Amino acid sequence: MNAPANVVTLAAKDFKSEYKPVWCPGCGDYTVLASITRALAALGLRPENVALVSGIGCSSRIPAYTTCYGFHGVHGRALAAGTGLKVARPDLTVLVAGGDGDGYSIGGNHFMHACRRNVDLTYIVMDNHVYGMTKGQPSPTTEPDWNSKLSPGGTGLREFHPLVIALASGANFIARAFSGDPSGTASLITEAIRHPGFSFVEVLSPCVTFRPEQRAWKEAVRASPVEPTDDPARAARRLMTDDGFNLGVLYKGTRRPYAPPGRASHAVADLEKEFAL
Repeated sequence: MNAPANVVTLAAKDFKSEYKPVWCPGCGDYTVLASITRALAALGLRPENVALVSGIGCSSRIPAYTTCYGFHGVHGRALAAGTGLKVARPDLTVLVAGGDGDGYSIGGNHFMHACRRNVDLTYIVMDNHVYGMTKGQPSPTTEPDWNSKLSPGGTGLREFHPLVIALASGANFIARAFSGDPSGTASLITEAIRHPGFSFVEVLSPCVTFRPEQRAWKEAVRASPVEPTDDPARAARRLMTDDGFNLGVLYKGTRRPYAPPGRASHAVADLEKEFAL
């Protein structure tokens, strides 16, 4: 689909579909959805030039709630689909959305290699330290001593540290946002989309149903006390000592994004010819 000849500036509401979100009241994902649509409007994009890809989970419902092109894939494979789409159609703005279970557990291997490949897309992970859609099991980022009916006494397992893994694997942009700060979240997503290469935004998005104590995150989060750095060693020292509540851009790399060699045209008509019978 081509954009109309007379381009009209769109507002955030123009990126929202007619479908009403079915998240629990108070879920942080509502704000993340609003922040994504605000970011797309701020960038002057059009829905037909944006693709949202997701896997499985509460947060992975996001593509249906926008007017952009969307692909709701299988569990843990959103980054694989999003990477393939961006390589085939570099003219599109590609966003991949998911949660800590989808992205760091079954999708953990894809996460590391997506960082390594450094394809120019943005990965937004709504992290609530729990499997919300499947009723409260511990996720890779759950604290080892979190006591619940499904994990009495806690798992005893060390948490997965996604920002550290992203840096070590080669992500070109790393940031953390909080869903309780919609303006700040929209601003970080905007900056992530603008930055070339693989951009990773972790959004602390409380699950008030299964982790009501996460309401206290509002008092725990704070702006990062240091400016963003393009030095991986300096960023590593910061992230290894980070308590998980510093917000803002934590690393801005300078790696050149991956681009597949030997393809002169990515026009839709040319792609259609390749599949003609």
